[in-house]
Amino acid sequence: MTAHPSTGGTTVTPQPADAHQGAALLNELHSALTRYVILPSPQAVDAVTLWIAATHAQPAWAHAPRLVIRAPEKRCGKSRLLDVVEATCHEPFITVNASPSAVYRSISDDPPTMLVDEADTIFGPDAGSNEDLRGLLNAGHQRNRPAKRYDAAANRVESIPTFAMAALAGIGAMPDTIEDRAVIIRMRRRAPGETVSPYRYRRDRPVLASIAQRLERWLRADLAQLEAAEPAMPVEDRAADTWEPLVIVADHAGGDWPERARNAAVDLLAEAAGNDQGSLRTRLLVDCRTTFGDQTAISTAELLRQLNADPEAPWSSYGKTGLTAAKLASLLSEFEIKSANVRFPDGTQAKGYRASDFHDAWTRYCPTQPGESSQPSQASPPTSQRDGLALWDGNGRPVNSSRPALTCVGTDGTAGTATPPATNTKGVA
Repeated sequence: MTAHPSTGGTTVTPQPADAHQGAALLNELHSALTRYVILPSPQAVDAVTLWIAATHAQPAWAHAPRLVIRAPEKRCGKSRLLDVVEATCHEPFITVNASPSAVYRSISDDPPTMLVDEADTIFGPDAGSNEDLRGLLNAGHQRNRPAKRYDAAANRVESIPTFAMAALAGIGAMPDTIEDRAVIIRMRRRAPGETVSPYRYRRDRPVLASIAQRLERWLRADLAQLEAAEPAMPVEDRAADTWEPLVIVADHAGGDWPERARNAAVDLLAEAAGNDQGSLRTRLLVDCRTTFGDQTAISTAELLRQLNADPEAPWSSYGKTGLTAAKLASLLSEFEIKSANVRFPDGTQAKGYRASDFHDAWTRYCPTQPGESSQPSQASPPTSQRDGLALWDGNGRPVNSSRPALTCVGTDGTAGTATPPATNTKGVA
């Protein structure tokens, strides 16, 4: 039993017969990764190392974490990283140009590791014919999510397993349904002075494959123990499901890997949260909260005007004419928020929204951070005004040069952040 002060819990995980074998193997794999690829942080290297090792024990896991390797531009090393993953993971299965039926039929109780380079061929705007493959990648994160197909020849419904670990490399973000189930590595181009060894398939792959074979022997010898492990996790909910296999492998290896695994989980998830504005609907809730400020109601026309006026928000390009009343109503209807005839303090009446109708959704999907007040500060007047009307941010603070991030929770309960929109040159939020 090993105590982990950082989590306040204990991990009941047997160590391998050779107490140094696992840690030494992970260290060797770690060195191989950094020989050929520059990763964005030490935590990213640790995460990829543990993810590769976890592929060799897939029958033990309840969840199959995805590895998302994304980059803002070409030549950031994502394909080279996928080469190293291919050489060191369990039974690599390249899905580029593979038919969905071939992929489905390749998954068994001891599945291969699916590898997808140029993932925009599956998730991009022109990838409509890959719906089956997208469904497999979404469903295959958890056991007992089979695809159902009717076999006309046998006159029966067939269940096809989908559970398999998968690594996907591409430019830009993957769909939320994938990244929410993934260890995310944000690649970047090498800076001047950063060098790596060239990777040659015939020369280098056999050396990497020998690491894979030893990882397989080490982990396969203890599948029952790995399956029974219940590690102390530094994260919760779906993030814990995704990271649990990596943490179990780290605990099984020993050395400093248990601490490194937990640090990687916390740091990479915090990085993902800091770069994620949540779903489009969650972003709308945040922006509406910012626009309301301390007002109890706002007209639909004024809400739309301010939303569409923010140059950093997606609303002005939401359709040919920007966000409209009908589109706004459609997005908010998922939260059971509806417009109504509202009478304003000056006696006018117009279609609009009441802040009270948003409170439940704000509480559930965009809660304020611990210790922050949800009420407007009375200590100092707002610095940005328009026609004498104070503008406040989504936490009830005056809009100024500081734009703190809001904690956002997606519709499935996962956490992220969104930044309130900046005040533009005219002082309109």
